[in-house]
Amino acid sequence: MKKLCFGILCMLFILLLLCGCSSIGDKTTSMSIIYGATSFLSLLMLAGYFSLIKKKEVWFFILFTSVFIVNIGYFILSVSKTLEMALMSNRIAYLGSVFLPLSMIMIILKVSRLSYKKWVPCVLAAISVIVFFVAASPGYLDIYYKSVTLEIVGGVSVLNKEYGSLHCLYLFYLMSYFLIMISIIIHAIAKRKLESVAHAVVLIVAVFVNICVWLLEQLVRIDFEFLSVSYIITELFLISAYLMIQHQEFIVSSLQAKITTQTETVKNELKKDSPEFLEHCKFIIEQLPHLTPSERAIYNLYIAGKSTKEVLKEMNIVENTLKFHNKNLYGKLGVSSRKQLIEYSKAINESAAKEK
Repeated sequence: MKKLCFGILCMLFILLLLCGCSSIGDKTTSMSIIYGATSFLSLLMLAGYFSLIKKKEVWFFILFTSVFIVNIGYFILSVSKTLEMALMSNRIAYLGSVFLPLSMIMIILKVSRLSYKKWVPCVLAAISVIVFFVAASPGYLDIYYKSVTLEIVGGVSVLNKEYGSLHCLYLFYLMSYFLIMISIIIHAIAKRKLESVAHAVVLIVAVFVNICVWLLEQLVRIDFEFLSVSYIITELFLISAYLMIQHQEFIVSSLQAKITTQTETVKNELKKDSPEFLEHCKFIIEQLPHLTPSERAIYNLYIAGKSTKEVLKEMNIVENTLKFHNKNLYGKLGVSSRKQLIEYSKAINESAAKEK
């Protein structure tokens, strides 16, 4: 992962050196080469996702595919020789661009472990389709571009556009998604849905990279679509956050399996007055301060005799989130079930009462 990050940063630096911030009239064929390189890199990342990631998610597939479509659209546009071909490649780029923020939102929701209604992705997808058809209308309607012509400068094809009445729709669409992403991350941090600061930082950087690049392209006349590169960087950050969670879950699951095996071996030998049982009680006491606030709250609810439904209501979380916390809680305390957790806790409380 570190090598991949380093490689992406190096490529971004090279792209900056190659394209610069010159006017459109100063473009050279290097732009086509750069778009070709970003297309190839996004294709490699798509292939890498399928070959290296064991537990695949549909929204990551949409994300990686969208980034590839965006870049291939930019590349075809840069080498187009006719207006029809240029408009078609422009539509291809917009196809990836409208579905990319949708996949980002769904991935951020998943990484943040926030629940949502089943109809939410359907509504967002419908909005994306509408925005795409508006953005793909040039050549058929004049609502997005009033007029558009093709110009070839230095061997690179450029669309000269006069914006129509609905051109602002795509800008509003992107800004709305960026605001929603930021709101989701802030909400997740406030509700302590993210288990570590690293997760929050990765998600924030993934969103702000695109916001900064988008604002730069709105404010400065640049002859290169830097979003094609920022989207690739976004892929890297989001997959990093997802892999961090998967790695954590794998460690907890492995530890849980080991503890379960050990527990099954000695469960008939352990008695409340045995050295092993007392030693484990001492271990639990030492581990309690290391629980996260969410884990400690769930621990207290279990000890209080609350049912699963009551815990879900008290914590305001969904069942999958509770299962995740249970894995971490049981793993840290060295138990394999709620029953065993309560048994040890009762013994600890009884021992504390006797000492008083």
